[in-house]
Amino acid sequence: MNNTFRRIALILAKQYTSIGGQAVIEGVMMRSPNAFVVAVRKPDGSIRLRRDQWYGLSKKLNFMKKPFLRGVLMLIETMANGIVSLNYSANIAMAEEEKAKALKKGKTEAEFEAGQKKKEKVDIATFLTMAVSFTFGIGLFVFVPHAVSFWIGDVLGYNWTLDSFAFHAVDGVIKALIFISYIWGISFMKDVYRVFQYHGAEHKSISTFEAGMELTVENAKKFTTLHPRCGTSFVFFLILISIILFSAVFTIIPVGANLPPILRHITAVLFKVVLMLPVAGISYELIKASGKCSDQWWAKAMAAPGMLLQKLTTKEPDDLQLEVALSSIKAVLYLEEKFNLKDVKTRILQLEEVDIRHISDMESTNSTLTQFLE
Repeated sequence: MNNTFRRIALILAKQYTSIGGQAVIEGVMMRSPNAFVVAVRKPDGSIRLRRDQWYGLSKKLNFMKKPFLRGVLMLIETMANGIVSLNYSANIAMAEEEKAKALKKGKTEAEFEAGQKKKEKVDIATFLTMAVSFTFGIGLFVFVPHAVSFWIGDVLGYNWTLDSFAFHAVDGVIKALIFISYIWGISFMKDVYRVFQYHGAEHKSISTFEAGMELTVENAKKFTTLHPRCGTSFVFFLILISIILFSAVFTIIPVGANLPPILRHITAVLFKVVLMLPVAGISYELIKASGKCSDQWWAKAMAAPGMLLQKLTTKEPDDLQLEVALSSIKAVLYLEEKFNLKDVKTRILQLEEVDIRHISDMESTNSTLTQFLE
């Protein structure tokens, strides 16, 4: 445990890049300020790179770059990017099997490829998936903890109310326990374990870039799978801030005070859903602040719990997985540098797909950390 805390302290004593990513099925999505890449290991062993310019809402709506608003936007865009990337990686992973079935049914390769392209488009199905995922998350991490907290108070005879700190503290603890139990449980699934390995590979590749080292597998292997800007750390902040904000708001605002008990709690849950937007905004600002002041004791203390949670969501990757993650970050750096995307005011690139056999086949760049500081 002492070694773990020592490693966390070393990680927190450095500057970080504005490049971030997400593990997907047999691959890694990486996004820089202006580029968006998904790298996936295909069944034949090659790496498919889905390369595109990133031109999100923050590029079109300048006011969404303001503190606290940008956190809400980040959460929405991350969900959208994640769904698109997961769908894409799933299609790649299953492509060979689906292709064999399609050819057996009499389809031509051209017809099959056309069908695959259609599946990869962002359509209403993507947004429906987002809506279902969001609803499931709200149910599991907002409704269930609220109901269980009320039940515990009723059973133990505490009779705590919505305006008491104790109610929201218990609610937060239950959220944390549900989250940890959920992550721990799914980690035993073979496919999920591999995604967690790619999660570790994503962190290692970013740390390699932040260290100013060449983006090679040998260099990436030297780094830990932990990183303070991970989404796991963001979840910790969400839980912590929700306890504080809910306690303060429900004390000041008598939500559903004149309603029957059941209706009052339903109203309170819906109100909490709305409050998750400012919770996300505040959490994002805290992560940014702790990153900028990473050498301060308070920043290290704030980041440490989230870093420890990453022991559950990241696993040590193998060399092939590291190669995929490094390919994704090299690809976004290449797009940023070749097309000077930071100075582009409009969308100039179209989505393209490139297959490579090894990371050595990729174009090199001269990009450095100073160009992408968080």
